[in-house]
Amino acid sequence: MRREFKLPDVGEGLTEAEIVRWHVKEGDAVKVNQIVVEIETAKSIVELPIPWDGVVGGLMAEEGQTVDVGAPIIAVDTAEEGGAPTQAVPTQAVPTQAAPTQAAPTQAVGEALADDMVPRPPVEGAVEPGVHGSPAPKEERQAVLVGYGVKTSATKRRPRKSRPTGQPPAGQPPAGQPPAGQPAAVRSAIVEPVVADPVPAQRAVPARVAALAKPPVRKLARDLGVDLTTLTGTGPHGSITRDDVHAAAGSAQPAAPAGEATATSWTAARGPREERIPVKGVRKMTAQAMVASAFTAPHVTEFLQVDVTETMAAVRRLRELPDFADVKVSPLLLVAKAVLVAARRHPMINSSWDEQAQEIVVKHYVNLGIAAATPRGLVVPNVKDAHELPLPELAGRLTALAETARAGRAQPADMAGGTFTITNVGVFGIDAGTPILNPGESAILAFGQVRDMPWVVDGELAVRKVTTLALSFDHRIVDGELGSLFLRDVGQMLEDPLRMLAWS
Repeated sequence: MRREFKLPDVGEGLTEAEIVRWHVKEGDAVKVNQIVVEIETAKSIVELPIPWDGVVGGLMAEEGQTVDVGAPIIAVDTAEEGGAPTQAVPTQAVPTQAAPTQAAPTQAVGEALADDMVPRPPVEGAVEPGVHGSPAPKEERQAVLVGYGVKTSATKRRPRKSRPTGQPPAGQPPAGQPPAGQPAAVRSAIVEPVVADPVPAQRAVPARVAALAKPPVRKLARDLGVDLTTLTGTGPHGSITRDDVHAAAGSAQPAAPAGEATATSWTAARGPREERIPVKGVRKMTAQAMVASAFTAPHVTEFLQVDVTETMAAVRRLRELPDFADVKVSPLLLVAKAVLVAARRHPMINSSWDEQAQEIVVKHYVNLGIAAATPRGLVVPNVKDAHELPLPELAGRLTALAETARAGRAQPADMAGGTFTITNVGVFGIDAGTPILNPGESAILAFGQVRDMPWVVDGELAVRKVTTLALSFDHRIVDGELGSLFLRDVGQMLEDPLRMLAWS
């Protein structure tokens, strides 16, 4: 029997996901729990296993396609019996607009020509050209030029006020035209008017159909003396592009005036002037979260320069210990430990604001988030109950979490429930910044680069290892005193790592 595997909700009520990569193709044999596809949700990339043994009967979604949760994505032919076989999804035909039976012959000709030259409206729910992300309207639409969307009004075109040379006086229909009172739909936006010819009325003058081309392309064709009606377009929906016009002209792109670069010369020398990147998946979720955070929580940021010479020495000594032989030890490890100790000393820094209940929720546990930059956007996986972990285990968890996130394998559960976040901007050579709170948290610490700087030690100038800490906090929860005390404690522990032992 044929079974269809439907896209599941892999975490926290997500409604859609993008097919990133298929691991199988039609005709492949699959086993239970075999990974068949990778999908990208608004939070991470997830691998999906197949729940049956069998043979792949067909892939029902392509790579790069966004699929709603619950929609079938793969069909598998299994040897099991029982259950009603599913029916293949029929191909949905593109609806066309039929001309009314009472329309005049000339109007029918105009509509037929318009259907031939203008793209037909897409199926319901599809995206119209130039209107990304919006569903196609159901009502009757009027076709317009490619690239300018689709009008939803049924407004008729205003009749032309001027008449070509040689046209008979008003009240007398010209040769080949319908009698007065009937609509002249032939004169549409895509049909050029027929110029009167001094030949007998019995000789029909064929209407010339204008090619699909945008206004800049039409101007280029006029400048180069190219007849667009003789060209076959290679652009979307058969539209004519600049390259088509240049090829027909048999010449290279026109040279720009002295001291002025044209768009075409730029394209030839450096590639396209603009690029559009769809906002989806992790990047879309990050954008929504940052906007919500920035315009919901009143942010305050404080800065502190710290002499971390002793911390850097402690990092070198930890690397030599057998307990840390299999894990990566970096200054971030001791920054994380200092944050955990300071959060225990100042619990309100590890809180959240409950708007509905009008309460501050103080959390006596720390799910420590580490911001990680990935090709698909910023993610913040967190170490659950980091406050309970010994230093070697904390180092291992931080390393594993960062590697998983950069590989795009972080699961939604890894990024849920964070209480405090550290962002290490120092790895990019940055001293400091004003980080935005992760939604649902009350504070975030930015750790800048460690570099040699002149520093006063015991009244004398010396070269020391110095970094800058930047703490952003929600001023509804954390006032200036609390934020300052927390930041001061973190700085003192990094200046003298023994304080971590004393305050733990």
